[in-house]
Amino acid sequence: MSVPPLASIVVGVLAERRPAVTRWVDHVWAVTDVLLDPPDMAPWTVLHEQDGTTRFFAGTAELDLFRTETDNLKHNTEAPDPRIWVVLRPGEGEPGMLLQRVTVDPGEAHLFADVGNDHLESLPMPAPLLEAIRAFVARHHEERQFFKRKRDRADPEALGRRMTDFDDE
Repeated sequence: MSVPPLASIVVGVLAERRPAVTRWVDHVWAVTDVLLDPPDMAPWTVLHEQDGTTRFFAGTAELDLFRTETDNLKHNTEAPDPRIWVVLRPGEGEPGMLLQRVTVDPGEAHLFADVGNDHLESLPMPAPLLEAIRAFVARHHEERQFFKRKRDRADPEALGRRMTDFDDE
């Protein structure tokens, strides 16, 4: 059973397909922008084409915010350069990519960094989104004190020799 997010923010994503400079692949992908007020259009709508570069509206995604993620969100929003991550995944049909995920949780982004053919892109977090995430953290974050675990002290009597059949004599 999954817990529903406390808040969701809908964002739009712009991506570009550019000619590659190597003979091993035909093109490369780059996420160019995250929009806080996405247009009402179909995913992968072509916005502009020039010199082999095609700019797409990749689609919309929901940034789900959970109370259990506030520690990661707090670290991200307090960093010198807060980030937002976009994951594109190879897909069937034109243009050959799918918008898989958008997140502001660096821990979640890290999970996608090591997965197959996913393309993970990091962008600066837009200022209005940064303020919304900071407000969420301010409302829901609870500082947790770090407790260092200590090992139980060994009982020297328990470490002694074992009883054998000869001990009764």
